[in-house]
Amino acid sequence: MKDATPPPPGDLLEAALYVDDLAAAQDFYGGLLGLEEVLRVEGRHVFYRLGQAILLVFDPDATEQPPSNPDLPVPPHGARGAGHLCFSASGEQIEAWAARLTVAGHGIEADFHWPNGARSIYFRDPAGNSLEMAEPRLWFPRH
Repeated sequence: MKDATPPPPGDLLEAALYVDDLAAAQDFYGGLLGLEEVLRVEGRHVFYRLGQAILLVFDPDATEQPPSNPDLPVPPHGARGAGHLCFSASGEQIEAWAARLTVAGHGIEADFHWPNGARSIYFRDPAGNSLEMAEPRLWFPRH
């Protein structure tokens, strides 16, 4: 039989963060960051549109439970401790976000330029997840 190795995956479709307080996460991601909410299940998760991807924000206590709906047999999953996501932003947007986050009480932990000149800022969500905004040229030099 011929090796039918498929091509590597393309774009990222979804990414997950885990939080201990969904209401605080909704205030942060939907309110402060202004992400569009696409789905919410009280006590379990809230999902946001982020460009061509979806940000899944879960309560790990709920997602570690076996599925109760046979039509949605998603295996139990979850993580404990701080995760990390990086959002794409222009230099001007990073400047504006740094000011908005600081005024809202989410201090900037680091603000620097990488060896290739791309700028990043790091900050935390209410659950302690490490978030970053970086210029796309960090990974894609032609941007």
